Amino acid sequence: MHQEGAVRNGMGSNAANVSFASLASFKDKAGMKGQRSTLQRWRFACGNMSYRVKLLTGCVVVLLALYCTSRAASIIGWDDQYPEVRSGSPRHRYTVLINTWKRYELLKKTVAHYSSCSNVDAVNVIWSEPQPPTKELHSKLTEVTERNQVEVRFNINKVDELNNRFKPIAGIRTDAVFSVDDDLVIPCPTMDLAFSVWLSAPRSMVGFVPRMHWPKQSDAQKHGREEYTYGGWWSVWWTGTYSMILTKASFLHKDYLDLYTNTMPSSILNFVKHERNCEDIAMSFLVANVTNASPLWVKGEVHEIGSTGISSLSGHTQHRTDCMNYFVEIFGHMPLVSTRVKATDASEIWFW
Repeated sequence: MHQEGAVRNGMGSNAANVSFASLASFKDKAGMKGQRSTLQRWRFACGNMSYRVKLLTGCVVVLLALYCTSRAASIIGWDDQYPEVRSGSPRHRYTVLINTWKRYELLKKTVAHYSSCSNVDAVNVIWSEPQPPTKELHSKLTEVTERNQVEVRFNINKVDELNNRFKPIAGIRTDAVFSVDDDLVIPCPTMDLAFSVWLSAPRSMVGFVPRMHWPKQSDAQKHGREEYTYGGWWSVWWTGTYSMILTKASFLHKDYLDLYTNTMPSSILNFVKHERNCEDIAMSFLVANVTNASPLWVKGEVHEIGSTGISSLSGHTQHRTDCMNYFVEIFGHMPLVSTRVKATDASEIWFW
C-alpha cells in the first residue's frame, strides 16, 4: 500500500514536472515566435520604407527630368518664341475687332483680355446698338486699355445688321485683323501661335472654329445644280475635314473688309441683313473665291464666357445649309476648298 501510494505520488510528481516543463517550453516557443514576429514586422516595415523611398526618389527624378526638358531650350540657348511676331512695327501686330450687342460685362472682360496680348496694336469695338456707348463704359474700357498701352475705339453704326462687322475701318495701322465675338476669350500665347500662322499665309483665313460643306446627293445634281449640307463641329471632329473658319474667332487681311463691303453681290449682303445670319459663311466664300485655297485651322483653347448663341437654336443647321446653297447659286459655283491640315504648337507635343 505504501509502495502503491509512493508510486502514485511519484507519478503525480512526474506529471507535474512534465506539465511545468511543457509550460516552460511553450513559453519559450511563444517568446521565440514573438521575437520572430517582431523581427518579421520590422523587416516588412523596412521593406515598405525602402519601397516608399524608391518610389519617392523615382517621382523626384521624373519631375526633374520634366523640368529640365521644359527648360532645355532656354539652357541650351534655343529660342522657342515665335520670331515673326517680335517686331514692334504695325505690320507685325494686329488689330482686334470685337462684335458686341448689349453685353457690357462680357465686353469689359474681352477688351481687358485682348488689350493685354503683346502683339495687339488696337482694339476696335463694332457697335450697332441704337444708343451710343455710355461715358461710363467708354471710360472703363479706355482705363483698361491705356494701362496696357493699347488704344480702344468704337465703330458706331446707325443701322443694326451683321454686315457691320466687316465694314472697312479708317485708321487701322495693321494688315492683320482678328475678328472675334464678345463672348470668346483665347489665351494670348494661342493668339501668338495663330498670328504666326497667319503671317505665313496672310491672304488666308486663320482661326479656331472650323466648319465644313458636305456635297449633298439630290435630284438637283441630276439637273446640273450643286447642293450642299452645312457641317457643324461634330462632322469636323469626326472626319478631320473642314473648309471654313468662322469669323467669330479668325485672323484675316484688312483688305477683305473692303472687298466684302464694296464687291460682295448686293443680293448676299441683303440676305445677311434680313436673315441676321451667315455673314461668316459669306466671308468664307469671298476669301476662298479670291485665293482658291483652304483656310487654316489652329489648334488652341477657346473659352466661351457667355450664354449659348443662335447655333443652339432649333433649325440652325438647316438655316445655314440654305445660306450656303443660296450663295453657291449667286457665285455660280462652290468656291470653298476643303482640307485636313491643322496647325499646332510643336513644343507642346513630345511625339510627332
